[in-house]
Amino acid sequence: MKALVLAGGSGTRLRPITHTSAKQLLPVANKPVLFYGLEAIAAAGIRDVGIVVGETHMEIEAAVGDGSDLGLDVTYLRQEAPLGLAHAVLIASDYLADDDFVMYLGDNFVVGGIIPLVDRFKAERPAAQIMLTQVPDPRSFGVAELDARGRVVRLEEKPESPKSDLALVGVYLFTAAVHEAVAELKPSGRGELEITDAIQWLIDAGHRVESTVISGYWKDTGNVDDMLEVNRLVLESLEPAVHGRVEGNSELIGRVVIEKGAVVRDSRIVGPALIGAGTRVSDSYVGPFTSIDTDCVIADSEIEYSIVLSRSSITGVRRVEASLIGKDVEVTPAPNTPRAHRLVLGDHSKVQISS
Repeated sequence: MKALVLAGGSGTRLRPITHTSAKQLLPVANKPVLFYGLEAIAAAGIRDVGIVVGETHMEIEAAVGDGSDLGLDVTYLRQEAPLGLAHAVLIASDYLADDDFVMYLGDNFVVGGIIPLVDRFKAERPAAQIMLTQVPDPRSFGVAELDARGRVVRLEEKPESPKSDLALVGVYLFTAAVHEAVAELKPSGRGELEITDAIQWLIDAGHRVESTVISGYWKDTGNVDDMLEVNRLVLESLEPAVHGRVEGNSELIGRVVIEKGAVVRDSRIVGPALIGAGTRVSDSYVGPFTSIDTDCVIADSEIEYSIVLSRSSITGVRRVEASLIGKDVEVTPAPNTPRAHRLVLGDHSKVQISS
């Protein structure tokens, strides 16, 4: 069995950070979200991995390399434009050949890995096996409709009027039968080759499609809120450890990790929190669910429930919350200029000003 990992998306919902960084490399607990998927694939006993890359291919290739550090043998497959998940399967057909494969969206996060899913697929070998989860607003996802026996009968991509609340999770397993399906597809109204249409083709052609409704945790880390939520979840499992220096009147409370080379001085860190290697925290408060990457500076500031990427500094700021701060960023107080209200009011107006 092989794996096909999709890492070619542009990450428009995470701009402006993804103007300069691949969204799949944004860190969760100081590790790129893409690596969680690759580690799950390796844990399932899969070695051969094709990674579909686009405009950010150089960054992803530099981060992952040949995959040997993760126990993988990685091949890169260029996708000239993000033309849909089924298009990624189409361009990977020569690489995949007749092998079964798992398709994993590189910006998705699945708690518990994929070992049970892969084991079930190997035992039963349907043409396709999908994961589903209940979501409050299915209109933003591929949606599955099940019959009374729980079998998939219809799939629709981002429907205006969903037939169910079951969304497709970004992990799929296929036999080689899917190649015939994607070869028959026409672009959808969005101009993409939809993987939901490919799976529907398999159903209509009489192939067996199985589904698993998961109750565990899954997130598409496609926006800031989801990134922060996944970061919170991963930090919850931290084991406290101090490999750096904690000096002066400092206090560490709960599950806090201070990585090698980091220095915490005269500060209060309330976990779960992660302070990256080479980072300096002084005269500051770092609150729960915060991960600060390598070589950052947090001085005379307060930050909580946030992600700070490498080489950034926050100095003299009260208070930062629920934030995603990119690389090489400087956050400082605004100049203390006099404040005034400029008003242009019509007749008979009433204005209340909080001074």
